[in-house]
Parts: sequence; C-alpha cells; structure tokens
Amino acid sequence: MRAEIITIGDELLIGQVVDTNSAWMAERLNEAGITLHQITSVHDDREHILTAIDEALSRADIVFTTGGLGPTKDDITKNVLCEYFHTSLVENVQVREHIYALYKERPEAINRLTATQWLVPESATILTNRVGSAPIMVFEKYLGVQEFRSAEEFKSQKSKYLIALPGVPHEMKIAMTEQVLPYIGLKMQVDRIEKGDIIHRTILLSGVPESKLAILIEDWEAALPASIHLAYLPKDGMIRLRLSSYGESSKEDIQAQIDTLLPLIGDKVLSVSDPSDFSDMSDLSVLAGQLLKQRGVTIATAESCTGGRLAAALNAQSGASAYYMGSVVAYDNTVKTNVLGVSQETLNTFGAVSEYTVREMAEGVRALMHTDFAIATSGIAGPLGGTEDKPVGTVWIAWATADGTVAECFHFGAAREREQITMRAVTAALVRLIRILNAGKYHVEA
Repeated sequence: MRAEIITIGDELLIGQVVDTNSAWMAERLNEAGITLHQITSVHDDREHILTAIDEALSRADIVFTTGGLGPTKDDITKNVLCEYFHTSLVENVQVREHIYALYKERPEAINRLTATQWLVPESATILTNRVGSAPIMVFEKYLGVQEFRSAEEFKSQKSKYLIALPGVPHEMKIAMTEQVLPYIGLKMQVDRIEKGDIIHRTILLSGVPESKLAILIEDWEAALPASIHLAYLPKDGMIRLRLSSYGESSKEDIQAQIDTLLPLIGDKVLSVSDPSDFSDMSDLSVLAGQLLKQRGVTIATAESCTGGRLAAALNAQSGASAYYMGSVVAYDNTVKTNVLGVSQETLNTFGAVSEYTVREMAEGVRALMHTDFAIATSGIAGPLGGTEDKPVGTVWIAWATADGTVAECFHFGAAREREQITMRAVTAALVRLIRILNAGKYHVEA
C-alpha cells in the first residue's frame, strides 16, 4: 500500500513551525507495512489544498493530511475537504458530547467557534480525537475503471482513502496510535508483505567518519543482494547504517548480512536494533537508559557547559527514575566548590575547563547522589571565552564509577555554533557511557 502525507499550514512554509509530524508518521507507517512515497507541504489556501489532494490521490492508495482543522477562520481544511468530496457539514452529536466532556473543567472554552468543531462532513467516517476538539475524518474515494493503474489493482482495491488529522503533534500521535492505525488494519485490511513485511535494521556507530566507514565496508556493500538496500545516516557525530528490505528478503537474510558486516566495524558499533525497535535503539538516550536499567545501576550528572542537556537526555524516557537520580548544573565555580566539592586549589591551578576539575565534579556528584555512575562536563561553548590553550569548542568530560574515574578532552571546533558544541558534548558523554555499559564492567579504561 502506497501512502502520501500533506501537511497544511502557512506556519510550516515560513519556518515558524518545524514539521516533526511527518517524520514520526513515516516511522509508524513503515512499521505498519505501508510505504510512504511523498510528503507535501501547502499553504492555507483553497486551490493549493485541492490541487495537492487531487495529485496525491492520483498516486497513492491512502493520503494523510495534518493541520487546518481548528475553529478559527484560517483553518479551512475541513471546508475544502467537503468541497473535494462533494459533501456538506452536519452536526455530529457524539463529537459535541465529546467536546463538552473535554472542556467540563473549562466551560469558558465552549463558544460559537468551538461549536463549529462538531460540524463534520456528512460523508466522512468520524474517529474520536481523545485529547482534542478536532475530530479525525476518514474519506473514501470510489474509483472508476479508468482510474485504476492496472488490472490487478482493480481486482484488489475498489477505492482510495484520505484521513484528515489534527496538526498539533501530541494530538496527531495519539490519534494515529489509538484510532487511525487500528482502523487501517481492520477496515482496509492492509496486506503484510510475505517474508517479514517491510524490514529495517539499524546499526549505530561512532568514532569513524562517514567516508572512512564507506571505504571500510565497500567490498561488503558491493556484495549486498539487490533486495537489501543500505543507507548512511550521519547525525551529531554518529552514523546510522540502515539496512532495508521491502518484502523481498527475510529477517534471516538481513541478519546474515549483519553477521558478515560486524567483524569489519565491531569496535565502532554501539547497537544493532531489533526489527521490533524500528527507531528507539538508534537513539543514544534510549539506548543508554535501557542499558542502565538492564544492569540495575544508577547514574547522576554534573554539568557546566552542557547546562542540563545531558540530564534532559538521560531522563527523557519513561521509567528513567529507575536509574537516573539527578543533576547539579554547576555553571559558576562557587557551585563547583560549595556543592560538588571541587577544590579551590584545583580551579586556581588548572581552571574550570580541565581534566582535574571534571574528575572532581564527577566524583563529587556521584558521592552526593549515592550512584553507581556519574558523568561531568566542563567546556567552552563560545562564541566568547576561548583562549590559545583552550579554544572555543574545548570540552572535558569525566566518567566516574566505584572502580575509578577517567576523563577525556574533546575539541568540537570553534567554527561550530554554541548549540552544536553542547550537543556534541552530550553525544560524546553518552557514547562512552554506552561503551562502558556494553563492556559489562564497572571500571573504565583510559
């Protein structure tokens, strides 16, 4: 089954809002065995929306729209869909009751604009948006014989579908998970491709440039069967190698290729995702959290230049309280000394951005929080503050355990933006933590 996504809203096209919905939806659709062929963004403009819908339905079996379903005048998607599918708005009692229940603690939110939300296209199937007022609308387009692409398509499918979703990310995600994907599976009978459907395996690597990696595995890559596709996905100093099969190879076929690849790059690998973990295991914070939980150990952080970003990464996952105890953001030196126990002599002699300072920070927060592990960061994120000896982009990171502490200096480059430097530091901190945890031992080797 082929799918397309149309995102609707002027805010997307002027850069005011970043479209995160499409990436999330693409992952979920792949998991469901639905191939996404195109993503289109359009203005809140009647002609633009009508053209995009018509073109998408000419190519795809199912089209998803997001956005433009609110109660204000600039939200025109619902009316345009009525025009396209030759239907009109009617009051829906179930939607009205849902909205009244949704706003029972805020009765002032019920007004003449809110009332437009329970007017829905008469020909659409309505699915409940549990956390919002804009209902999910499913339209079916019946095809004439001349509209089918092949005789096989005519035999297997008599219509196409458009599903209109809210644009608010948390509403869209809940709608897709609770309503849309089950609806697709039951009502439209998505046929899973034999031999394991769409299969993706992701190998997460660090410590090797993309070009060098390509050279290391070029013979292996050249020998890949045509049914298995390889993609290089570099991001934030990491590389994700994704192997994909669209119904042509089995899980065993892909695993055999991975088994051949790993001896070539084993020292660079952080994780190999299971097919059931389509995206999670290629996320450093998720991988670190899972390993901490599996080992039954705890961790704390002491941060200067990263300003709490490492803490945010470690506690981003549900259940993080099982392993993440807390953080001290010691940006000022008085916090380093008064809270973490860094000696004034160390600061006077070596400075805040030094091996000795981050070692004492890591050991101090580990003792303070009574944890098995601790990580500390201190650096110069810029654009000011650099010196000849310690230019912008210099970051020291320490990892402390019961068996010892190790520290490493990184140079992330003065040409990088402040945010890039801090996020590279977070990545480096997590990468080494994962390597320590993968080693299955609580001591580290310099």
